[in-house]
Amino acid sequence: MSLCPVCLARIDAVRREIDGVVWLQKHCPEHGDFSTPVWRGRPSWGEWQRPKQPATPVADRPLPDKGCPFDCGLCRNHRQRSCTVIIDVTQRCNLVCPVCFARSNPAGPDDPGLEELERRFASVARMSPGSNIQLSGGEPTLRDDLPHIVAMGRRAGFGFIQLNTNGIRLARDEVFLKRLADAGLDSVFLQFDGTRDAIYRQLRGRALLDEKLATIDACAALNLGVVLVATVVPGINDGDLGAILKLGVEKTPAVRGVHFQPISYFGRFPEPPELKDRITLPELMRAIEIQTDGAFPVKQFSPPGCENAMCSFSSKFMVQPDLSVRPLLPVWQGCCGTPETFEEGARRSISQTARQWSGVPRDHLAMESEADSVPAVATPVGKDNVMDLDQFLRQVRTRTLAVSAMAFQDAWTLDLERVQECCIHVADEKGRLIPFCLYNLTSISGKGLYRP
Repeated sequence: MSLCPVCLARIDAVRREIDGVVWLQKHCPEHGDFSTPVWRGRPSWGEWQRPKQPATPVADRPLPDKGCPFDCGLCRNHRQRSCTVIIDVTQRCNLVCPVCFARSNPAGPDDPGLEELERRFASVARMSPGSNIQLSGGEPTLRDDLPHIVAMGRRAGFGFIQLNTNGIRLARDEVFLKRLADAGLDSVFLQFDGTRDAIYRQLRGRALLDEKLATIDACAALNLGVVLVATVVPGINDGDLGAILKLGVEKTPAVRGVHFQPISYFGRFPEPPELKDRITLPELMRAIEIQTDGAFPVKQFSPPGCENAMCSFSSKFMVQPDLSVRPLLPVWQGCCGTPETFEEGARRSISQTARQWSGVPRDHLAMESEADSVPAVATPVGKDNVMDLDQFLRQVRTRTLAVSAMAFQDAWTLDLERVQECCIHVADEKGRLIPFCLYNLTSISGKGLYRP
């Protein structure tokens, strides 16, 4: 099942593979046929599956009424718990990006009050305890009381709090950034679309590279973990993936991860997408391998243990003193294996994300804790494996770079089977948890399902 991109009515859909390309094909009785590529080339869709055991529906969730996706909150049909919960603290922004899922602008509506945000934290703590939190918007740093909001999340019991930001204020206001760090901020999810200002002019409306680099350095000085987040748009920055990774390697250990997001067409975007405007996860993996001369090979990436396999990929690499990289995880062997439960995948995703994307403590963990933090499969892969164990453990803790991607769904690519396995949810003003893609989904005319 899916939705019509024009009227957002619920319609039948089918995934059909033709010559190595998986198409989502659907028909609306009023608006006709739609066919969109959702997976192109190798690794093939069949190779990419990761078996999971169905989870038992949570009894206190409401029964569906209108049917998916119109009853989110979450309803009993949802098969996964929250791993990351997004709390929007503002709809205002200091940019008017041509591409923006939130359609933010400098004016925007009034910000939610502190009491309202406290209720959202409490609601998330009740419905999905132990989740990671991301503060988002809009541009959250427009709120002078943002450090207070971070501290509020800490008091509510959340162990990992991340800030989704364009970095403009953080590059200029060291006092504000220190207040955020002192309040308990763990990680900065930094909009970072490329290594050339021409890219930022096209995607964000003006040159921003110097401010992005200054933000990374400012976060490094305060030991805040940084994740570089690139919205990948064909014809604009899909040729800059290797350069982004190279910069991430050079900025390790301040940069803890590089995260790619193929453009999804919801919110604000220039024109309705054509086939050439799409880049799928396997195309992204292959481009990464080519642009890094094989340093980040396709075979090292694996599907998620938490969300649906079509939604993401990830891997981890150790950055060596000479800035070469070595894989830390074994080669993905395909879909065969013992299924794990959704809950097991969620717990692992929560803990590993928090550990990897946080800043590295200046006084390294005691060696016993270091050993606990190393994945059971982590070994110094390569032909020169002679390394003191203590040194290896220290490098794993301080010089691991996570590389990942997530393909969000828009009105053309929406697959309700994927939605029901989503683990990234938005906590809205009504106390509901709504899958990110549904919360931000808009029709071809801009009509939304959930976002105000």
